Amino acid sequence: MKIIAFGGSNSQHSINKKLATYVSHLFEGYEVEVLDLNDFAMPLFSVDLEKEVGQQPLAQAFLDKIASADMLVISMAENNGNYTAAFKSLFDWASRINVKVFQQKPMLLMATSPGGRGGATVLDIAKNAFPRYGANVIATFSLPSFNDNFDVENMKIADVVLDNEIKDIVKGFSF
Repeated sequence: MKIIAFGGSNSQHSINKKLATYVSHLFEGYEVEVLDLNDFAMPLFSVDLEKEVGQQPLAQAFLDKIASADMLVISMAENNGNYTAAFKSLFDWASRINVKVFQQKPMLLMATSPGGRGGATVLDIAKNAFPRYGANVIATFSLPSFNDNFDVENMKIADVVLDNEIKDIVKGFSF
């Protein structure tokens, strides 16, 4: 069984990638592959550019990674209350190849941010939109105030209550 995990950001220090990495490794008995959106960097999507250059090979490579998974663990980064441009462009290019980008894979969908809302706005947007693109969202989780609640040195959630909450979600995750 294989998990594909990633943070929806192209930041070299992505807090969402750190959260996705930590949580994906809580699932026992799974092979985990953590993707870096920088490995799938491509130009902003436009129909004019698509007509000029065709489909992006990196978008197909991303879809192939999704296809290789039994489950997805995704933590969405929030820029001004929405997806990051890096994620949105990758998603747009991929959806032109396969509109069911997430290929009916069971998904743990998360978000975090330095603020107290923990990326709640982007998490809500993704939770409502992703099923139209083939996501089988089983559970969601928001980690507020990342810098206070995540121990970067030990790569784990520092707040015991929040850590137990995500561990309960993982324990109860079934598909």
